[in-house]
Amino acid sequence: MRLSRYFLPILRENPKEAEIVSHRLMLRAGMIRQEAAGIYSWLPLGLKVLQKVAEIVREEMNRAGAIELLMPTLQLADLWRETGRYEAYGPEMLRIKDRHEREMLYGPTNEDMITAIFRSYVRSYRELPKILYHIQWKFRDEQRPRFGVMRGREFLMKDAYSFDVDEAAARLAYNRMFVSYLRIFARMGLRVIPMRAETGPIGGDQSHEFIILAETGESAVYCDAGVLNLPIPDETIDYDGDLAPIVKQWTSLYAATEDVHDAERFARETTEGQRIETRGIEVGQVFFFGDKYSKPMNANITGPDGVERPFQGGSYGVGVSRLVGALIEANHDEAGIIWPASVAPFKVGIANLKVGDAATDAACEKLLAALEAAGVDVLYDDSADRPGAKFAKLDLIGLPYQAIVGPKGLAEGRIEIKTRASGERVELSLDEAIKRLIAS
Repeated sequence: MRLSRYFLPILRENPKEAEIVSHRLMLRAGMIRQEAAGIYSWLPLGLKVLQKVAEIVREEMNRAGAIELLMPTLQLADLWRETGRYEAYGPEMLRIKDRHEREMLYGPTNEDMITAIFRSYVRSYRELPKILYHIQWKFRDEQRPRFGVMRGREFLMKDAYSFDVDEAAARLAYNRMFVSYLRIFARMGLRVIPMRAETGPIGGDQSHEFIILAETGESAVYCDAGVLNLPIPDETIDYDGDLAPIVKQWTSLYAATEDVHDAERFARETTEGQRIETRGIEVGQVFFFGDKYSKPMNANITGPDGVERPFQGGSYGVGVSRLVGALIEANHDEAGIIWPASVAPFKVGIANLKVGDAATDAACEKLLAALEAAGVDVLYDDSADRPGAKFAKLDLIGLPYQAIVGPKGLAEGRIEIKTRASGERVELSLDEAIKRLIAS
């Protein structure tokens, strides 16, 4: 992609309304534009990252055996009345009426609707287990939306729902999603800790929040430092096998959000040198809620004994749009964003230091064509900006690699490759640079 044909509205100054690094950098890098409090347009650069995050989530959900569908953003209030949540949910729910005076709502979550879908089609334990998920926009009317996409009112979320014949089977689904979450966040280059948490308005008796440790986090968190060194399951994990040992390993060390923190237990189960007390950013949460929704909605299945009973369920959320902000909070420096390669909007940024010079133009064109032919996502800065402005721009938007092409280097048969994360610079021939960037 040539920058001259792209839409990348870079801001020179820090926006006054941005309180945290991710909000400031997303606005400056032309990733988002605020349309109303807590509501954003995702501009091309931001949308590319959002789509890459969503695709990692989708791939790992599919790997774990979940099945994708798509539910609407608007829901009938009657569904929520069946479960008693319509009045209980509170002012965060946006309630509306259509032209026929039917009461509706902009969905903040989908437990009620997915239960209605399930009860329409599934009758027997022979059709279980099932895990259904979608990646859809939600709306929660936060009283004080802040921190950009980290606490917006409209947000993109992956929510999955499991359906099982009994509690034992439902706990297996919980473990399956727990393990898949470890893989999702690791693939994005994030070290995320599952912590015991309140179930909140979703309900149920078991929940874990997946937390990134960060001083800009919304809530206090407490954990044993040993959890930072636990191994992540690789892509060969057998989701049909026994996942309980992995979950036990990750939950045996103390890790809790402030809502369920037990100071005495924390002191008893950890040593002074291993205690971490900081703040954290929630990027996902898993819930086991049993028959909280199936019972009041009469979503029954016939068990192997011939008896009808409500299904046992759980729900599992990942904040897809929130993750974009969290990734920046975890990966930045004074110059700008440092994207992990798996979610970067472009892998390589090409800086032509003398546009109009025949040699530099030709070298950049060759580099661009070769990388794109190899399937590498490239942003070519063919603007008339000065070299310093180009360097600042590439550092700000955080692409993993920069290919710097100038007449002096080319006169010696070299171009410079800079690795954004480490700052390492190497000079290579054009052909060597192409091979390295393709292989990286």
